[in-house]
Amino acid sequence: MAVVTSDPAVRPTASVELVAVLALVGVTAVWGSTFFMLKGVVTRVPSADFLAVRFWLAAVLLWAVHPRSVRRLSPATVRRGAWLGLAYGSAQLVQTWGLARTSASVSGFVTGMAVVITPLLAAVLLRQRVRPVVWVAVGLATAGLGVLSLHGVALGGGEALTLVGAGLYALHIIGLSSWSSTRDAYGLTVVQMFVIALLCTVTALPGGVTLPARADDWAVLLYMATLSGAVAVLLQTWAQVHLPATRAAIVMTMEPVWAGGFAVTLGDEPIGLRLLIGGALTLTAMFLAELGPRRRASSRRTP
Repeated sequence: MAVVTSDPAVRPTASVELVAVLALVGVTAVWGSTFFMLKGVVTRVPSADFLAVRFWLAAVLLWAVHPRSVRRLSPATVRRGAWLGLAYGSAQLVQTWGLARTSASVSGFVTGMAVVITPLLAAVLLRQRVRPVVWVAVGLATAGLGVLSLHGVALGGGEALTLVGAGLYALHIIGLSSWSSTRDAYGLTVVQMFVIALLCTVTALPGGVTLPARADDWAVLLYMATLSGAVAVLLQTWAQVHLPATRAAIVMTMEPVWAGGFAVTLGDEPIGLRLLIGGALTLTAMFLAELGPRRRASSRRTP
């Protein structure tokens, strides 16, 4: 991956960074809301088929709203969008295959290891120095994920596949922080959506593409395509123009916290000590990761 900095001439202000963080928190809330919705759907519609239809709908919707956004992209940006789409789509598929061979709790924890892989890859690929306070935040986020997700430890093929998926998610996070720009965020998102949709379709085709047969399954699919697909990835692409990859990864560990919260409030799960402790650790990690940049900005303003 080439070292490319988003909008190099413009340093985001603290207020813009805060909006970007809040946008990512909103994205994780939307993603977290999908877990309890998908429980029944994935037993009736194959995962690759569901993902293919979801991302085709998201891609067509985004393109229809702003078709000129893709035409004004440079060939290099289109290629970058294609690579980002391949990384994200492959991560979705590999995570799904891994989930079929391990428990949902272990899958959630191993997928969350993207928060550890991201700073490691950023240090190697982008030659970014990761500050000690960020490593502390990464450790707290990992501990929070463990408390939220793990009910036991298992190692096998499913976990290995899921770890590959986590690595692909980390590459996607790094790529967005390196390649996205405010001007091209929309078009870059459209390219990603079409590539993800094509990849999932190719994977689903050997067995034929199965469409949902129930109205409630279609409702979940439309929610996943619009808010959890088109809107969420567009917000993520924009937000990562203004945030380093590692900070973005730490914020995105809020997803299982939201998933637990929605399961309690809208599902039938009781609130437990694990959710409280894991959520507190994850929140602490996010605030710690944000505190460092705020302090540096404050010190630069002090005469």
